[in-house]
Amino acid sequence: MWPTTRASGIFRDRDRVSADKDYEVEYFATKTGITPQQVKELIAKHGNQRETLEREAKALRK
Repeated sequence: MWPTTRASGIFRDRDRVSADKDYEVEYFATKTGITPQQVKELIAKHGNQRETLEREAKALRK
């Protein structure tokens, strides 16, 4: 497991989804069965906590 701060100085937080990183948005959209646009809308509305976004994405699919 990688430390949260790597030697390169990059901070990674696995508990969050970054709306600025297309690969994170695409991965989350594929994983949860919603569109990348819906992911960005959820982030704007609910913040970027992965747990919250997963719950809200599940509600969208119903």
